[in-house]
Amino acid sequence: MERLLIIGCGDIALRTLPLLQERYRLYALVRDPTKFAKLHTLGVTPILGDLDDRNSLSKIAGLADVVLHLAPPAHQGLFDMRTRNLLANLSAGLLPSRLIYISTSGVYGDCGGDRVSETRPVNPQSGRARLRVSAEQQIRTWAIRNHVSANILRVPGIYAADRLPLERLRAGTPAIVANEDGYSNHIHADDLARIVIAALRHAKPNRVYHAVDDDEMKMGDYFDIVADAFKLPRPPRLPRTEVQRTVSPMMWSFMNESRRLTNVRMKRELVVKLLHPTLKPQKD
Repeated sequence: MERLLIIGCGDIALRTLPLLQERYRLYALVRDPTKFAKLHTLGVTPILGDLDDRNSLSKIAGLADVVLHLAPPAHQGLFDMRTRNLLANLSAGLLPSRLIYISTSGVYGDCGGDRVSETRPVNPQSGRARLRVSAEQQIRTWAIRNHVSANILRVPGIYAADRLPLERLRAGTPAIVANEDGYSNHIHADDLARIVIAALRHAKPNRVYHAVDDDEMKMGDYFDIVADAFKLPRPPRLPRTEVQRTVSPMMWSFMNESRRLTNVRMKRELVVKLLHPTLKPQKD
């Protein structure tokens, strides 16, 4: 049985566990020892270590045949040191044969509402996205140099029953008027977990995939759908300039970018059939 190491054992990683247990012996890098007991009950062997402390990662060298890297970068800087520390320690022992990295669609920046395929050059416009590009570039270089099969999944906004903007809606935070609004992209958390599994089984070596559903939806329409589903008031619509003055800089960095990710490659090569292809209410 192959050994699989999870880096970043959060919500998406936990959703993959039932889909991984029959095929892999599971390990997870964890920096909080209080999480060990829960992981043991889920059939996962925790490894104590912190991506911000390179010396704490020695136990992962040579441990795994497959690595799932779901950990985000730190919140500052231009170079993802966490990924550098991870790759340095993976290189200190027998190398894994595969690595899958969960990145973000934010690496493309604002595309003016264009349809975007995986071949579009990256153009990150926020510090967060620039760090993701740093991680992607490090992984690609390392994988080619070491003959490791690496895949990058570029992921947009993740939603689930417990991952919805309900507090934003209850607070009455405005959205942008329709004629000035930009496109956003989404994926259900359960579908993302299944896409990770599909990438393990079917992904071509050193290939990028979009992990995105079928919707082509403007951001304000997304908020309206969620508001209607929970019987909350729809957000007020304001011009872009007024919304920018109202929301936080981080929220604005999301609202200010518009693109429509394609998922043809994901469906064709990973053989993914989405459980939640759209957020739009289905007609009876």
